[in-house]
Amino acid sequence: MAAAVTVAFVAFLVALPWPTEAAVGVNWGTVSAHRMPAPVVVELMRANGIAKVKLFDADPAVLRALAGSGVEVMVGIRNEALASIASSPAAADAWVGQNVSRYVESRGGVDIRYIAVGNEPFLTSYQGQFQSYVLPAVTNIHQSLVKANLANYIKLVVPCNADAYQSASVPSQGIFRPDLVQIMTQLATYLSSTGAPFVVNIYPFLSLYQNSDFPQDYAFFDGSSHPVVDGPNMYYNAFDGNFDTLISALSKIGYGQLPIAVGEIGWPTEGAPSANLAAARAFNQGLISHVLSNKGTPLRPGVPPVDVYLFSLLDEGQKSILPGNFERHWGIFSFDGQAKYPLNLGLGSPILKNANDVPYLPSRLCNAIGDKGNISYAFNSYYQLQKQDAGSCDFDGLGMITYLDPSVGFI
Repeated sequence: MAAAVTVAFVAFLVALPWPTEAAVGVNWGTVSAHRMPAPVVVELMRANGIAKVKLFDADPAVLRALAGSGVEVMVGIRNEALASIASSPAAADAWVGQNVSRYVESRGGVDIRYIAVGNEPFLTSYQGQFQSYVLPAVTNIHQSLVKANLANYIKLVVPCNADAYQSASVPSQGIFRPDLVQIMTQLATYLSSTGAPFVVNIYPFLSLYQNSDFPQDYAFFDGSSHPVVDGPNMYYNAFDGNFDTLISALSKIGYGQLPIAVGEIGWPTEGAPSANLAAARAFNQGLISHVLSNKGTPLRPGVPPVDVYLFSLLDEGQKSILPGNFERHWGIFSFDGQAKYPLNLGLGSPILKNANDVPYLPSRLCNAIGDKGNISYAFNSYYQLQKQDAGSCDFDGLGMITYLDPSVGFI
């Protein structure tokens, strides 16, 4: 299987120039109990000059809202779908037809530029669950794009977590994990042949959060009192160090010049000692200024990432908090599209524009009947999650809907 996949990739070999200027986009996640209508979110992006968006699936409502917007889109194939797509060209054809072709070809269509085949499918915590499906899925989806006459316009990528590569101490020693060397070589061959970038997710916040010895100033972009010395190169921030570790790993498999896009990077505003508004603003503004300067890194001076997607556009209140309470607070906007802090996205103004025409639910609460009301929080939480459906505040006659804060009184 592996040899056949490699041969198929080489057959698509073309010579393409790589972009030399970075562009900043956003990740738009939808793991929220109260999602803003997709058209409102699209207008929020347009109002703030956000021209690129990365999705984690191919939600029909989201794609319909993006039609005619001018926003460049990366749609995603969920990891759970990789097995069926890898084993069935027909399944790949169906996925492309349902989630790509009909939106691209519709009037004023969606500007889909990339399809992400999985999301961090090589993550060590998955213990190889999706590993064998990735390249066959890429092959089948590519062939489906060829059939749909879209392969020259829409590129396939595989967003990887930074744990796909490693280094003992300095970026120049970067290598891919031993179990991934063959897969990464085949993937890099394919990406190079089609003009697609290697997509990596980089999180200096997690390095700081998970390691008490990690120098805090090294996570940001204002210079560090703990620079990493790597021969003639000095690294003053974790982003450059991580980025060049990947370049070293790619060089060791023969693809040191492959373009790189950063699929996810950001800083949360709550949920951990180092997660706050000031830190999030400092990191994200430092990142944007750094990549848009086109300075590059020590191993790629003057060659920044082709794209950088901030994680994320909005807070997602239903995300799992197993990694930490911060998981629900990565947004540069709150769940209802209100800017959390000033941020210059490279357009000259540090003032973000808030979402307009947000349809809020009425001010109603579900409260337990009785003197104490100790169960009211649970009742009301369920009621709000059900979008204030009247039937969700019955609880066998123990609940009632009130228009006033129940701590003040009932009506």
